[in-house]
Amino acid sequence: WLSGGLAGIEHWAAARQREAQNLMAGALRSLRNAEPDAVLALLSVCFGYGVFHAIGPGHGKLVIGSYGFGTPVPLARLAGLSVAASLAQAGSAVLLVWGGITFLDLGRQALTELTEERMADISAVLIAMVGLWLGLRGLRMLSATARHHDHHHHHGDDCGCGHAHGPTPAQVAQTRSLRDAVLVIGSIAARPCTGAMFLLLLTWRMGIFGMGVLGTVAMGLGTAFVTLGVAGLAVWARRGSFAMMPASGPWARAARWLPGAMQLGAGALIAVISAGLLF
Repeated sequence: WLSGGLAGIEHWAAARQREAQNLMAGALRSLRNAEPDAVLALLSVCFGYGVFHAIGPGHGKLVIGSYGFGTPVPLARLAGLSVAASLAQAGSAVLLVWGGITFLDLGRQALTELTEERMADISAVLIAMVGLWLGLRGLRMLSATARHHDHHHHHGDDCGCGHAHGPTPAQVAQTRSLRDAVLVIGSIAARPCTGAMFLLLLTWRMGIFGMGVLGTVAMGLGTAFVTLGVAGLAVWARRGSFAMMPASGPWARAARWLPGAMQLGAGALIAVISAGLLF
């Protein structure tokens, strides 16, 4: 990714999104003409658009992947966060279009600029908060590890010295707080998908806004399809990192630093990239 090796995939995904938008417009015309299976065709195209949108460059995969790799969160919980974030992103698009037209009388250009500029900045700030929060927790974990293991002798699990030799289950549970969920979901949902905006504006003009909402939800599920895969890979990579550590020897003692280092690294990655989005 850093070397530009994924540029081909990004261009391919962008081209597929453009094709999906054309198919979306055609499905809407079929729907307006009451053609059979027009609803199914529209929802299928919207789901495919969501998949292609998620494959291309975007911050959702970064947040879910980095959070899952840096934090000891169970796969089921991370999967739930992935789906919730994707559906929240769809919901923010619906609220933005409906509220912008109903209460502010905004046109297509104004809504697009609001999404691409203001909402993008808000999203980047929230992403940075996720990164800083993870980084701060990583530093705290490393500091606690240093305090608890600053001895000149080796401590076994049953050495009886009265010091902690790793995070307790309660400490691990604290890393999966409601605050984490709110930050992760909010940072992804704050910037609505441009394809969803396109669909919602078209269906509003055609007087079938309800179908636009259903299509937007289908897009969210398509996006979740990809982010679920990212979540699984992140958890697998984290578990694999610990499984590779030897059970004894100096590397085993060094493994106690790994949780804090992984969380700090994941937070730093998110913070740096979000800063790039802002500047």
